[in-house]
Amino acid sequence: EKVVFTNGIFDLLHPGHIHLLKCAKALGGKLVVGVNSDRSARILKGPTRPIYGEQDRKKLIESLGFVDQVIIFDDTVTLPLIKKLKPDVVVKGGEWTAAEVRRRDKIPPEIEVKVFPLLANYSTTNTVKTITDRNRTT
Repeated sequence: EKVVFTNGIFDLLHPGHIHLLKCAKALGGKLVVGVNSDRSARILKGPTRPIYGEQDRKKLIESLGFVDQVIIFDDTVTLPLIKKLKPDVVVKGGEWTAAEVRRRDKIPPEIEVKVFPLLANYSTTNTVKTITDRNRTT
């Protein structure tokens, strides 16, 4: 069975996350999602994150009917998990090319890399900033 892998912090689930996960699932096979641990999320996003703990974030992603497996990983890079899972395809969201992602994340050449553009105006970091800014003005 074809295995498709993607990952993220998924701190506040939003339409951009759903779009990426659905794009990943549309590639066929089993969709495995890596969720950053609380520790690695703090390293990547700062001391005020994550908003929800890793087990809650895992449960949210697991509740999506098109996700087959969710794994919490305690690293700031995905390569160790990718080497362990050996997926057929790695999916990323962003503005990079597949070649740039492969180079940056050191993804082995036998694994296909697909990049889907991010949905405009959806960002957990921006949502947190908007909420924080609103609280400062009230």
